[in-house]
Amino acid sequence: MATNKYSSFEEIDQRLKILWLQKEIDVENIKLGLHKSKDNIYPRNLLNSIDVPGGFGSFWQNIIITFIANKLFRKFAKKQQVKEKINYN
Repeated sequence: MATNKYSSFEEIDQRLKILWLQKEIDVENIKLGLHKSKDNIYPRNLLNSIDVPGGFGSFWQNIIITFIANKLFRKFAKKQQVKEKINYN
């Protein structure tokens, strides 16, 4: 990293403002990338990336998502009931 020589405090202040703004831009870019990554992980978006032949892609994707969601819901509901029975006794 090259060292800069400044002739006044105004130049130093200006450089610090530029560096601060660059840091803020980098932070916002990281937030945006994280947000996009989260969006890509949702089941509907994962299935949208799969090309289903026959033109009925969204129909089958909705059925698959509904089926998986129901299975997961029942599994977690059953675990919750078991925990409640154990805590109740």
